[in-house]
Amino acid sequence: MFQHGDIIMSAERIDAEEGCARVKSGALLVCAYDDDAKFLAHQAEGAISLAALQAQEELMPKDREIIFYCA
Repeated sequence: MFQHGDIIMSAERIDAEEGCARVKSGALLVCAYDDDAKFLAHQAEGAISLAALQAQEELMPKDREIIFYCA
């Protein structure tokens, strides 16, 4: 469990197939690397960088599922 302000979040491991299904259903896919070069080298289709997520954090719905990945 993680807490961000008043929001409590949980994390679970999922496989690539489940991740793809959730992204198709509206989850946001985020590369967990904080280095732009690593993000570009390992960018999955439709993923955004960690920096992009942080820049958009205040504008995003608090109930949107976020899937983090690293290679």
